[in-house]
Amino acid sequence: MPAEYALSNVWVGIGVVIALFVIFYGVGYMASRKTASDEDFYAAGFSIGPVTNGLGMAATWASLATFLGVIALIQKLQVPFVYLWIQWAISIPLLTLLYGTSLRRMKAFTPATFIKARYGKGSTIMIVCWMVLIMVMYALGQMIGLGRAFELLFGVPYNTALIVAGVATVGFITLGGMYGASYNAAFQMVVMTIAMIVPMGAIMKAMGSSGWWFPPLAYGDMVPSMLEKIPTFFDMKYDFRWYFALIPAFTLGPVALPHLAMRVFTSSSVKSARWAVVWFTIFLGLLFTGTYVAGFAGNYFTAVTGREIAKPDQTVLILNVFYNPTLVAAFVMGGALAAGLSTIGGNLMAIAGLVGNDLLGIIAPNLESKKKVRWGYVALAMGGVAAILLAFKPPKFLVTSILWAFGLLATTATPAILLGVWWKEANKLALMISSFVCGVIFIVISPHVLPGICVGKGLVAALGMSGGMVTIPLSFAMFIVLSIVFNRMSALSAYAPTLEDKKVIDRIHGWGEHYEETRYNGVTVPIIISIICLAVFIWGLQPW
Repeated sequence: MPAEYALSNVWVGIGVVIALFVIFYGVGYMASRKTASDEDFYAAGFSIGPVTNGLGMAATWASLATFLGVIALIQKLQVPFVYLWIQWAISIPLLTLLYGTSLRRMKAFTPATFIKARYGKGSTIMIVCWMVLIMVMYALGQMIGLGRAFELLFGVPYNTALIVAGVATVGFITLGGMYGASYNAAFQMVVMTIAMIVPMGAIMKAMGSSGWWFPPLAYGDMVPSMLEKIPTFFDMKYDFRWYFALIPAFTLGPVALPHLAMRVFTSSSVKSARWAVVWFTIFLGLLFTGTYVAGFAGNYFTAVTGREIAKPDQTVLILNVFYNPTLVAAFVMGGALAAGLSTIGGNLMAIAGLVGNDLLGIIAPNLESKKKVRWGYVALAMGGVAAILLAFKPPKFLVTSILWAFGLLATTATPAILLGVWWKEANKLALMISSFVCGVIFIVISPHVLPGICVGKGLVAALGMSGGMVTIPLSFAMFIVLSIVFNRMSALSAYAPTLEDKKVIDRIHGWGEHYEETRYNGVTVPIIISIICLAVFIWGLQPW
C-alpha cells in the first residue's frame, strides 16, 4: 500500500498557514512604512545586517524544492545528488567573492545596474530580458508548488488553491518591498530550519538512530543498516563528465542569479556582505544537510516498511504524518510554504529591480525617485500575476525548468558580469553577440523545445547539464575572442570600452580615482581561459 500525505485534522494545518501569513503581512506592513525612496524599495536602504542577510540569502536560495523536489531527486539519484547540491551551495560565496562586494561599492540594485554602467543600454536590455525570463520561470515553479500545497491542505481544486495562494503571496511581498522581503525571508529561514531538523530528530529516533539528537550529521550509525537494505545507495553512479558538467550548469548559473546578488547589495557595508556569507553557509548547511537526511530516511522507510512513497516530492511530509503528531506534520508543511514564499519574494523583487529600475532607467532616465518606486511596485505585482497565470497550465518540463534555467543564465549573463568586473577589454558588441547566439543555441539543443535536436539524453539533458557543457564555455570563449578582435578594428571603435568604462572597474574594486590603465587589462590570461573553454566545448559535444 503506497504511503501518502494526509493530515488527520486539516484545520490544524490551515491554522498554521493562517498564522504564518498574518506574520508575513505584519512584517510587510511595518516595512512599507520605512519605504520612502528607490534605495529603500530596491535595496532596503543598503542597511541589512550580516545575520539577517545571511538568513535571507539562505531562505531565498533554499526554495520550496528544498522540502519537495530536492528530496524527490535524492530518492532518485541518492548519493550523487550530494555533488549536484554542493555546486548550488558554493555559488553564493563565489558570487560574493567574484563580484558581489565589488558591485556593493557602486550601490547597485541588481547585476543589470552594473551592466548598464559597464556596457551601455543595448547590452542592458538584452541581459534584463534574459534575467526576467529566468526569474519568471523560477517564480513559476514556486507558485505551482504553493498551489499544490494549498490543494493538499484545504482540499480544494488546484486552480482555486493556486488563486488563493498566489494572491495572498503576491500581496504581502508587494506590500513590503525589499525591507519586507529581507525581514520576512530571515523569519522564514528560521521556520524552515526548525521544521526540517527538529521533527526529523523524532523520526530518526523512531527508526533506531542513536544520533537522532542532531539529524544533519549524526545519522551515521544507520549506514550499515542502510547498506543491508540498499547496497547501491552510496555508489558513484555516473562517469566523470557527468560530475564535471555540474560546474558550468549549477555553479556558474546561480552565480548570476539577480535575486541572490540583490541580497549582497542590500548589506550595510562591504564587510557586512562578507560576514553575511559566513552566516549563509552556516544556516544553509543546517537546512541542506537536514534535507539530505530526509532523503536518506525516505529511502530507508521504503526499504524497511515495504511501503512505496506514492509521490516522492512529498517524502518529508509523509514521514512526519507517519511518525509525528498532526501539529508537527502541519508545521512541516508550514516550513515548506515558507521556503516557497521566501524564494518567490526574491524572484519578484528581482523582476521589480530589473524592470522598474534598470529597464525604466533606460526608457525614462530622468524619472524621479518616487515614480521609480511606483513602477517598481507595478513590475513586482505584474511579475506575480504572470507567474500565477502561467501556473494554471505550466510547461511540461516544469520539474527541471528551474535547474535548466541555471544553464541558460550561465550562458547568457555570467560571462557579461564576470568578464565585465575583471577585464577592461570586455567589448559590448562581443557581449551582445555571444549572449544572444549562445543563449539561442542552449534553448535549441535542450530537449524541451526541439526534442529532435538535443545534446545528451535523459536527466543530464533535461537538467541542462549537457547543454551547459556546450554553450557556457562557448559563450566565454566567443566573448573573449570577439572582444580582442573588435577592440582592434577601427570600424567598430564605437563598441570598444571607453576610458570611463575602464574607470568603473577600478572604482568598484576599491581603487577610487587612482586609475591605472594596465590594471585588469591583460590578454594572456583571457586567451588561456578561452582555449580551456574551447576544449571543454569540444568535450561537451562528444556523445553522452
